[in-house]
Amino acid sequence: EVQLVESGGGLVQAGGSLKLSCAASGFIFNEYAIAWFRQAPGKEREAVAWMSSDDGITHCADSVKGRFTISIDNANNTAFLQMNNLEPEDTALYYCATKGYPVASPLAAPYKQWGQGTLVNVSS
Repeated sequence: EVQLVESGGGLVQAGGSLKLSCAASGFIFNEYAIAWFRQAPGKEREAVAWMSSDDGITHCADSVKGRFTISIDNANNTAFLQMNNLEPEDTALYYCATKGYPVASPLAAPYKQWGQGTLVNVSS
């Protein structure tokens, strides 16, 4: 059974940092694309960072470029989202997701496995 479990969310002041984790079981992370999405109240779900397993190249949304970094620890089958210089606008429920093939994209529909989400709350 494929399972993704996020952790690491919490309350942080603007300018602070958090590192989210996504522990995977039932599949091997480095064989499939991985992405982090977020959804704020009243807004659509959006991709913030994604990584293809075939070339290892990472991508970030313009709104988080230079502040967020996606990475994978293959030895522990865990993905991370390092978030620095957080802003109140980053407040959202953050999800990790994976597809059944290597090429990542910022579109949510092709991702078939999702975690339950971890809440990030940035105070001003």
